[in-house]
Amino acid sequence: MKNLFAKILLVSVLISLFAGCVQQAPTGNTTTPTSTATSQDLRLATTTSTCDTGLLDVLNKKFELENNVKIFTICEGTGKSIATGELGAADVVMVHAVQAELKAVANGSFINRSYMMYNYFVIIGPENDPAGIRNVSNATDAFNKIAVKQSPFISRGDESGTDIMEKSIWKAANITPAGTWYLSVGKGMGDTITTADIKNGYTLSDRGTYLSMKEKINLRILFESDQKYLFNPYHIMAVNPVKFPNVKYDLAMKYLGYVTSPQGQDIIRNYGKDKYGEALFVPEEDAGNVTSP
Repeated sequence: MKNLFAKILLVSVLISLFAGCVQQAPTGNTTTPTSTATSQDLRLATTTSTCDTGLLDVLNKKFELENNVKIFTICEGTGKSIATGELGAADVVMVHAVQAELKAVANGSFINRSYMMYNYFVIIGPENDPAGIRNVSNATDAFNKIAVKQSPFISRGDESGTDIMEKSIWKAANITPAGTWYLSVGKGMGDTITTADIKNGYTLSDRGTYLSMKEKINLRILFESDQKYLFNPYHIMAVNPVKFPNVKYDLAMKYLGYVTSPQGQDIIRNYGKDKYGEALFVPEEDAGNVTSP
């Protein structure tokens, strides 16, 4: 009996000692130490041409490094970018469809709209130019010849700035494009150009994206001399914090100030010269008399 009692006592002591060595996992309001250098996030909704050309890779990187910011770029075409901003799902937008921009500013979704840069739209197509648009006098004549010949035409069909411009040219030419020769792909500029190249067809492109791809495709610029329809200005706008209190307005304005500053404008001025032989965009600083609404 004494031996049994001694064994029970020994086991109890061992259990107590073991329990004392085991620490219970912390519960309740515990926090993990965080670095004071944690970067801020900025959501940028933008048209695909600024992404496809690689401009934003250079422009954003410098801003991120100098301001400890991580920019999340949403590349989805102007129409969708404006819609994203109108939902408060972005902090700043960079787009190129003047009338759509002004409408969104008027409805209170955006403020501080600023002219940033420009280039031109171009009509590209097969080098042998089966529709014969090389020597036409304006963009509507070019589209008319393509429609009469029923040469393959690839449309972005994505409500982007390029798509909006294309449709306005068809409308001005009094043509409703339809038939097997007209293909709406619903994709970005790069994919649209690639499809046009595969189908040996025509398309409307911004000059910058075409230049960034010209060594990989067989299409050539066939018409570009129509400032009325082919002028392509880019603007940047902050999402209105009064309408969307959760947006990072101060950071958006800091970014807006950067891309329109001498530093940002210099990056735009020189981007593409070393690789493509010419800049893909013209900064607003160099616009001169080339004004934008």
